[in-house]
Amino acid sequence: MQTILGANGQIAVELARELRRSHAGALRLVSRHPRKVNDTDVLAPADLLDAGQTLEAVRGSRIVYFTAGLPPDTRLWEAQFPVMLRNALDASRAAGAKFAYFDNTYMYPQDDRLQTEETPFAPVGRKGRVRAAMASMVLEEMARGEIPVLIGRAPEFYGPGRTQSFTNALVIDRLKEGRKPRVSVRDDTLRTLVWTPDASRALATLANTPDAFGQTWHLPCCDDRPTYRQFVALAGEAFGREAAYTVIGKWTLVAAGLFSPQVREIRELLPRYEQDNLFDSTKFKRRFPDFAVTTYREGLDLIRQEPALLRP
Repeated sequence: MQTILGANGQIAVELARELRRSHAGALRLVSRHPRKVNDTDVLAPADLLDAGQTLEAVRGSRIVYFTAGLPPDTRLWEAQFPVMLRNALDASRAAGAKFAYFDNTYMYPQDDRLQTEETPFAPVGRKGRVRAAMASMVLEEMARGEIPVLIGRAPEFYGPGRTQSFTNALVIDRLKEGRKPRVSVRDDTLRTLVWTPDASRALATLANTPDAFGQTWHLPCCDDRPTYRQFVALAGEAFGREAAYTVIGKWTLVAAGLFSPQVREIRELLPRYEQDNLFDSTKFKRRFPDFAVTTYREGLDLIRQEPALLRP
């Protein structure tokens, strides 16, 4: 039995598809209101804030994946994320299950240094400190050595379905709707984006590779690092739309945060858009040389081909 905790997000959905497609065995999906991805999925409603419910949801698992997400609300992150993760780790240890943690880069320095698995944590802002504390919790469990643990870390997403990211919301979704894309802060810095199905496939690959445990892995991204100017041009070609766009300056976003809680919640991320984002996944590619990474053009073409997402 493989179990996904936090099973309704896009990463979890793609992970469930990949596990059903490529890795034999039963699959259990856990969230407050889980939904089947595959016909054979076992659904287990549970609140990860409740230690007892989490323990019961994990019981009998061979591998546990933590892919839970929360809305971009700082107070919610501080109050709930560490509790959910602690309950998941405790339950996995009680079940004797392997633990695969899906992570992001909020804890990294927001500068232009090359980000590798050895990059030290230097979080900017409260959400960054939450993610640093969570990653440290997983590393402590890894060092404890009672169960096999790994971390799969991803940069910003772009992808199909309900993928939630700045790039989807400001560029891809707006192009699909016939509106002008928007770019945060600058259009000339290099970006590293991960295609969400690639991230999920890679996490499944790692968790089903015994010698991958006890390590942190950067999930594989395309070697090209386009600027947003180049990415918008690619997206415009893919969707047959004009590639004109608007750059939203840093101080415009800061000012907007005075009136918009949604904008205020993303202000701590703005420094990363002032700098090149150089996320390196060489380690994964060397260990899994046959893993096919989706190019940006291929990913954008796949999004364009999703009939359910296209609007008149």
